[in-house]
Amino acid sequence: MKRLKARFPDARIPYGTWGSSYFPAWQSSPLAEVNIGQFAGEAMNRVLGLRKVPKNRLDYLITGSTIPWHWKFWNSPLAASCMGQRLPGFHVEQACATGLEAVALAAAEVQGGSSETVGVLTFDRTSDSPVGVFPERRSYRRTEALSDVWDNFGFDPATGKAMIAAAGAAARKHKLDRGEVDDASLHCHQRYFETLDSGFLKRLLVPFDLLNSQGRPLGRIDSDVGVSRPTREGLRQLRELDTCVTSGTQTHAADGMACLLVATREAARTLSPKPEIDIKLIAKAETRTRPSLMPEAPSLAVKKLLGRTGLGMKDMAVVKSHNPFAVNDVIFSKELGYDWRRMNKTGSSLVWGHPQGPTLTRLLIEGLEEAVGLGGGHVLLMGCAAGDVGIAAVFEVGGKS
Repeated sequence: MKRLKARFPDARIPYGTWGSSYFPAWQSSPLAEVNIGQFAGEAMNRVLGLRKVPKNRLDYLITGSTIPWHWKFWNSPLAASCMGQRLPGFHVEQACATGLEAVALAAAEVQGGSSETVGVLTFDRTSDSPVGVFPERRSYRRTEALSDVWDNFGFDPATGKAMIAAAGAAARKHKLDRGEVDDASLHCHQRYFETLDSGFLKRLLVPFDLLNSQGRPLGRIDSDVGVSRPTREGLRQLRELDTCVTSGTQTHAADGMACLLVATREAARTLSPKPEIDIKLIAKAETRTRPSLMPEAPSLAVKKLLGRTGLGMKDMAVVKSHNPFAVNDVIFSKELGYDWRRMNKTGSSLVWGHPQGPTLTRLLIEGLEEAVGLGGGHVLLMGCAAGDVGIAAVFEVGGKS
């Protein structure tokens, strides 16, 4: 494996100290009835307990979410209190890139010497749809603007175009074949169910029993509710919503949380059940493409990342993509000369849903676990965000440093 100088040489992700909830589709689970920030803090507390990580080892908490939640003003300090710890920290929000940005910021916190062990906690509940009233003092009415979260999801204010329109425009620009896009979606679904049957996901995903404010059971979250089993024939018969975009080749909104730790090399070795496994962030890159061409942005970010690191796609043991549209993966395959059949071998957000904040965190956890099973190697993680932004990062999973 090619050895590179990491941008964060002193920061590590302790193997096995991570976890994620299942991601039930929006309004289909008890998560629709809870305060998601409180749930996330309590859920991280349970994850750390299951992983046998003393929570008093944490000295900082970085949270990430995209949808306003009750008590959001307090952000990380409140989530830490729900976890049972009084920690300082801050909140990050960058649309679909939030989960990866939070990890990179935690690595920078460790690398800078400010903290020894940083918790990363990402969460969102798309089942909620809060409305904000914004003062507009330039107007004759003081409260003029009403902003609904789902309105923001629906279109890019910079262009006025919907995300589906961006996927269709990108498919036309890159001259994609509808059949290949259908096949890419089918591939992701098949790989997800194969992985589910193998028991791999049970090592990463944690079931949770939820209670209401009176302490009565609300229900149990123990599956990615909303995932279907498409067939090639069924996908072919679906109506196009835009070029190469159907209900079977795009993701769905979901609820959930995911968490992991970032620590110094020394701390990581004492926190991990397998201290010989060394995981570090090598580099991260972001870019922005032309308006309403979001699905091609991850490809551009990866090209920038590879140019910066000197790596090539042949150096990647695992490739994971946040693919709200199957169009994303087919464009990536054309642009990088990399077969989409080699990507997302344990499934992806196209299949199990998109709660925004924790999406890339769960993808990263899956990718790192897959690389460990392969004996190590480089893990490439990519995704799109906020209309026309692309983000990518490469991690190295190796032996003891």
